[in-house]
Amino acid sequence: MRLAAIALLMLILPTALSAQPRILDVGPGRAFHTPSAAAATARQGDVIRIAPGTYEDCAVWRADGLVIEGEDAERVVIGNRTCLGKGVFVVTGNDVTVRGVTLRGARSQYANGAGIRGEGVNLTVERVRFLDNENGILLAGVPRGALLVRDSSFIGNGSCARACAHGIYAGALELLRVEGSRFLGTREGHHVKSRAFRTEVLGCDIEDGPEGTASYLIDVPNGGAVLLRGNRLSKGPRSDNRSTAISIGAEGVDRPTPEIRIESNVFTLEGGYRTVFVTNFTATPALLRGNSLPPTVIPLKGDGRTVSESGTTR
Repeated sequence: MRLAAIALLMLILPTALSAQPRILDVGPGRAFHTPSAAAATARQGDVIRIAPGTYEDCAVWRADGLVIEGEDAERVVIGNRTCLGKGVFVVTGNDVTVRGVTLRGARSQYANGAGIRGEGVNLTVERVRFLDNENGILLAGVPRGALLVRDSSFIGNGSCARACAHGIYAGALELLRVEGSRFLGTREGHHVKSRAFRTEVLGCDIEDGPEGTASYLIDVPNGGAVLLRGNRLSKGPRSDNRSTAISIGAEGVDRPTPEIRIESNVFTLEGGYRTVFVTNFTATPALLRGNSLPPTVIPLKGDGRTVSESGTTR
């Protein structure tokens, strides 16, 4: 019996060991000097760990199930290069996580260079700083899956040099969820633009600031389910579009829109102009509940109702 147990262990052990993810270390004096060098050899399920440093580099991540993580988001700085004319990180693999890095300076000939260009199914972004890119995150042409963004910062992104670029642009995927993240000083485009079938923005700070020239704070141009809760929102004095803060369905509603809930947000207006908090172009009634708005702001234009904290309907 003992020999049989040993033999069984010898059969199981290589399989168990092979199941452990490889660790690819990136940085000065490590196995890979740059992220792109690690990306060239990465296999499914690998973990890429990037040491603090400034990397004038870009990378294409093709393998599935990768975890790409910096050791310090403020000191792992990658960018000022664009791969495939698309982004600092181009992620074509599925089920990839990027965390703990700064991605900056993405430019392309089409004026839509991205800190992360997502082309695979299911992308998770955690504790990533996006600085001075045309797009912070651009995920287009992916008909399913989710983009999840947590605890990240988008500062000074955006462009309308050609077609507009944004802080986050999500195409027609199943879910965009943005949690606990900050958007500041977006240029011309929107802070968040989502064509996802469900869009959730939760507990975020989204503000133009004194120099930001963004259009909408949040744009959901084709409808879909919407949940915006617990955000701090502010339009600035240089906003490129002063008509509304949140726009839903402005480009034509072509997907099911079972609910629009906009709850417990705080909105401020910095500038001597009037605006609408939510403009709803869909036929689905929007429910605005418990939001804090300046008295000069029109809460809702379009179908729906506004409910105060006390339950009073307007």
